[in-house]
Amino acid sequence: MPFTSVFLDISEKIASAVQERIRELVGTNDAGKILYIGADGTPTKLIDDVSENVIFEILEKEQMNFRIISEEAGERLTGKKPEYVLIIDPIDGTYNACSGIPFYSLSIAVATIENDAVFFGYVKNLATGDTFYAETGKGSYLNGSRIGTSINNDLSSFCMSIYGYRDNIRGAATLARSVRRIREFGSVALELCYVASGMIDAFADVRGTMRMTDVAAGKLIIEEAGGIITNEYGEALKLEDKIMSRVSVIASNGYSHEMILKLSAGIVNEGQ
Repeated sequence: MPFTSVFLDISEKIASAVQERIRELVGTNDAGKILYIGADGTPTKLIDDVSENVIFEILEKEQMNFRIISEEAGERLTGKKPEYVLIIDPIDGTYNACSGIPFYSLSIAVATIENDAVFFGYVKNLATGDTFYAETGKGSYLNGSRIGTSINNDLSSFCMSIYGYRDNIRGAATLARSVRRIREFGSVALELCYVASGMIDAFADVRGTMRMTDVAAGKLIIEEAGGIITNEYGEALKLEDKIMSRVSVIASNGYSHEMILKLSAGIVNEGQ
C-alpha cells in the first residue's frame, strides 16, 4: 500500500490550484452560470467546471495514472495505464460557493483498481483551508491532528445534520424531533467529516440522492475516526461504480445508530 504522503501531497497540490483558480469566482453571479448537464444528471455550473478542469490539468502535468470518476465529467483516464481509481467532487456545496457562504469543499478518494476499495480520503474546506484526510488503518486527521467521533451516547442531546424534504419530510421531521440540535451546512463531504471529528454527532440523508462522489472520501474518514456509516437499512454502504447511482446515508459516532435508522424510516415514534 502506498504511503499516505503520496496522495496527501497530490491532493494538497490540487486543492491549492483549485482555490487559486476559483478565488475570483466565489460569490459572483458568473459562478452559478449553468454550462451543461453533468455526468451525474445535474446542472454543471461554471465554478464546478473550472475546478474540475484544474484537477485534470494537475493530474496530467504530474503524469499520474488514474481512472477518474468525477461528478461532472463522468469517467476519464490520465496516464498510460491506470494504477488507481480517483473519485472526485470538484466542488461539494456549489450553492454555498456561488453565494459566498464559506462552506464548500473539494473531495478526493483513492481506490484500488482491482475492486474499487477506497483506501485514502481527502476533504478540504476551500473557504477556510480546514483539511480532513484518512488512510485505511492509519486513522483520520484534521489539519494534521488525529481526530475521533464524539462520545455522546444520548440521542436526545445529539447535534445532527439532517437532509430530507418534499417526499421524504416524514423521516426527517421524526428525526428532528428526537435530537436537540439540527445543523444543515450544505456540503455533505464536509458534514461527514464533522461527524468524524466530533463536531456533530450524526448525519442523515433520507432522500436517497447521495452519489459515490459525495461520500467516498467522507465514508473512509468517518470509519477511520471510529464512526459508523450505512445505508438507510443499516447495511454496509456500497459505492457502486456508477456516477448515476444514488443511496441514502446514515452516519454517526456509533451510539444510537440503530435508533436513528428506525426514526428515519418512521418505524418508531417520538416518545416510544
